[in-house]
Amino acid sequence: MKIRPVSVAVVVKDRKKSARWYQEKLGFKQIADDDEHWTVVGYPKKGMQLHLCEAEDGQGPSKAETDTGILLTVDSDFAKAAAKLQKRGVAFAQPPTERPWGWVSKIRDPDGNVLWLVPEE
Repeated sequence: MKIRPVSVAVVVKDRKKSARWYQEKLGFKQIADDDEHWTVVGYPKKGMQLHLCEAEDGQGPSKAETDTGILLTVDSDFAKAAAKLQKRGVAFAQPPTERPWGWVSKIRDPDGNVLWLVPEE
């Protein structure tokens, strides 16, 4: 038996605005949209998808940064990819940094959710 994750919820203030950011800045595709409270972005039938879940109170995550622990990989030259994201206006919570185990960076979505970015191995 194989059990695999397919979607992770990310709490956002405005799911339509957030979906546009994930599409324009990170190149994700919109996969699904529910009239009531969520939009799914990612790549159809490929890996993890993000379920952008609009907060019921309309506030989104707390004003403090929220480290989601979500790890995104880059399948090209890491430094060039980071520079391209910066040109697109992506905010970095941590600039690309080389660690003993490899490169890492953290990016921030419009709601302050922090996503980890690493090179694909």
